[in-house]
Amino acid sequence: MLKNNLLRLCICVLVLLLGGCASGPKTSNKPVDPMSVDVSGSVNRDFLEAVQLIQGERYPEAIELLQSVVDREQRLSAPYVNLGIAYYRSGDQKQAEEAFLEALRAAPLDPVASNELAVLYRRQGRFDEARTTYEEALQNNPENLPLIKNLGILCDLYLQDVNCALAQFQQYLKYAPDDSKVSIWVAGLKRRAN
Repeated sequence: MLKNNLLRLCICVLVLLLGGCASGPKTSNKPVDPMSVDVSGSVNRDFLEAVQLIQGERYPEAIELLQSVVDREQRLSAPYVNLGIAYYRSGDQKQAEEAFLEALRAAPLDPVASNELAVLYRRQGRFDEARTTYEEALQNNPENLPLIKNLGILCDLYLQDVNCALAQFQQYLKYAPDDSKVSIWVAGLKRRAN
């Protein structure tokens, strides 16, 4: 469900970002403000088609189309994030990691790319790298709920760090006080901490 929500977020953000008509320079040495990027209509169209292919679980086709998108437009992170998701879902974790890293090269502060990379690291058992990725991303995105929640999950279930998990979930509840599941997790962590 989290993956579907993130995918929807990527779609919404990219639809806004890819609405332009003219293509600018392909790369830059400094981070690009995604709201100022104009891209060709064909890039936008191909990206949206690739997202539909991912939703239809047609990963090889999505990968091919997204690779074409990133070949033409390297300044935005969303195509790389979706490429990483497609690679991961097709079983290619190495290519998924590289795509998420490329997303972060395009937009170093992208919380979605950071979250996807950290989740991948967690699934690979690379817990220290996952924690570092979450913590660095939270420095620039301190109110990002998926980052906060997923760091809490990492700390609780994988690192057995009750204090870290409790701090993350309490922070999360400041922004999402109606999340009853996380409230239950906090109560359990408080019992374990005592």
